[in-house]
Amino acid sequence: VYLETYGCQMNVNDTEIAWAILQKNGYTRTKEVDEADVILLVTCSVREKAEQAIWNRLRHLKALKARRHQERLPLRVGILGCMAERLKEEILHREKLVDVVAGPDAYRDLPRLLAVAESGQQAANVLLSLDETYADILPVQTSAGGTTAFVSIMRGCDNMCSYCIVPFTRGRERSRPIASILQEVKMLSDQGVKEVTLLGQNVNSFRDTSEVQFQSAAAPVLSRGFSTVYKAKAGGLRFAHLLDQVSRIDPEMRIRFTSPHPKDFPDEAIEPFMMLSPECPSQVLQLIQERHNICKQLHLPAQSGSTRVLEAMRRGYTREAYLDLVHHVRDSIPGVSLSSDFIAGFCGETEEDHQQTMSLLRKVRYNVGFLFAYSMRQKTRAYHRLQDDVPADVKWRRLQELITVFREEAARANEAMVGQSQLVLVEGPSKRSASELCGRNDGNIKVIFPDAEIEDAAGCKSLVRAQPGDYVLVKVTSASSQTLKGVLLCRTTLSRSVGKACH
Repeated sequence: VYLETYGCQMNVNDTEIAWAILQKNGYTRTKEVDEADVILLVTCSVREKAEQAIWNRLRHLKALKARRHQERLPLRVGILGCMAERLKEEILHREKLVDVVAGPDAYRDLPRLLAVAESGQQAANVLLSLDETYADILPVQTSAGGTTAFVSIMRGCDNMCSYCIVPFTRGRERSRPIASILQEVKMLSDQGVKEVTLLGQNVNSFRDTSEVQFQSAAAPVLSRGFSTVYKAKAGGLRFAHLLDQVSRIDPEMRIRFTSPHPKDFPDEAIEPFMMLSPECPSQVLQLIQERHNICKQLHLPAQSGSTRVLEAMRRGYTREAYLDLVHHVRDSIPGVSLSSDFIAGFCGETEEDHQQTMSLLRKVRYNVGFLFAYSMRQKTRAYHRLQDDVPADVKWRRLQELITVFREEAARANEAMVGQSQLVLVEGPSKRSASELCGRNDGNIKVIFPDAEIEDAAGCKSLVRAQPGDYVLVKVTSASSQTLKGVLLCRTTLSRSVGKACH
């Protein structure tokens, strides 16, 4: 089997789950497409451009499949993931190239689907589940160097933002039992992984209802000034409890999480945690501030800086409520690094709305940003209720303007770190120079530094060279909107670096 992944980190995780299932069923994996008996594309539907990449790829595979047919070496092609869910009929009928179609909740069925395809029939399963989390399947990690890993904690989304296809391709929100998540993180720690990112469409609305004794917990409180289209559900263990437990597994392992929703950062104490564990802080922001191994970095997707557009998007907050949350986050976690998502040219967006988004970028000054032109998706509320009335050239211009402002402000935010020492997790050689190494700081910003001999903070006399998975202190000498550059001070550990520097 040859696996090819498109789109978000959830799809990378899905690829690892699909491969774990196939491996147990006797498949071997190849990195060479020409060696494959089965080619599986794990697809994305968030934007039209992502889907177009798949159609283009299928055209290339058509020629390969025809050649293999002549050689009497059959080749099966499968489409997995969000695009399979959204476009099942079209994929199966277009040029009859695809043999297998499997939605995000049907990966357990892959061996059966491929067996059906062996007999020359097309096979599909795009049933969405209310409870599938693949909790019992430990993904086969494929990330480079084994330094970092992603752990899926939940699937689906209930937010129903008007622009978003995710609830229709990945189904309703459901969370993995905490016990299975802790087992996977412990396994990764034992393998030497130094950074884990907890992954989900909406991680901070996590709710584990797997054990009866947690069913009586009260429904969570939303961030001040935020609302939802759905009724908050009572019962279950929440994200703060999961984050508390995960951060205790290995003091030398960094913990990140993505993607949260701004609505789920209440600043009131939540009573259920007090009953469960007196020493467990009651809110996520407090935990981030207190634990040395939870990264001081937060993704706060804004999407727009205009209250009018936010209402059309069904985001459940105003510009003012969002800015109040940003201030609260910065008060709670000094030095926090912020990232965000923005959409340019959503339905009905005016120049005034666009200017408001520009001003939000300037006001907040994010360290990292993900910016896109709006792409209308079938099935969404926007498709049924709104007009995609911003011309493509206007969307493109507005996107470029947002990117320019974001880069200017990110450069200023990053320049503030020049002269400071940053703790960096070494990932490997820099892509641009074999004499330099690359890693990320606590705020998830890329740091480049020379591959030189350095001292070890543990006090060993001999000089050492930094390896992937090492923590090093780097003194920042220059910064751009996306990268910090610096000089190596020493090798250290995550625990030792708290409040200390190398001498």
